[in-house]
Amino acid sequence: MPKGRLSLDGPIPPKYQLNETPSSSYPQRTEWNVRDSDGTVVFTMAPTVTGGSLKTIGFAMKHRKPCIHVSMLGDQSGKDRSMMLRHFILEYDIRILNVAGSRESKEPGIYQWVMRELAGAFFWEEDHCKNSLTSEMKEVLWIAREIEAERRAVNITPSTSPNPPSPP
Repeated sequence: MPKGRLSLDGPIPPKYQLNETPSSSYPQRTEWNVRDSDGTVVFTMAPTVTGGSLKTIGFAMKHRKPCIHVSMLGDQSGKDRSMMLRHFILEYDIRILNVAGSRESKEPGIYQWVMRELAGAFFWEEDHCKNSLTSEMKEVLWIAREIEAERRAVNITPSTSPNPPSPP
């Protein structure tokens, strides 16, 4: 966080144990957030990245950190962005995720959308988001649980199978 505990809403209260950068510069805070995380997700409503979000991606490249841009509009429209994010996190074994992107004041509605996407990526089980699941999604979850229960019952791990595939 910038020196002086600066934020758009005023100083950040001391109860949040965050490290201040030596400078009050937001770009330094942005770079440190990228550097100190395992990977970064940049959320924007617009399909193109500009301003601080573009700087964030540049810092990820500089520090050779994995980064994904998740957009509400454009090429990703209609795709399951929560699952894209979940795959990104699993693929790169991310333990500390830097969440970046546009401000609510710049792209109204982004806060609620980002919260839904993060919830979908981290809490996709039926009991965490039951109101947003379609009947097809509930059926897929039920089938997945049944398969997992059968595997446990016969002590089969996903990497083993009672009937290995025949060679071609």
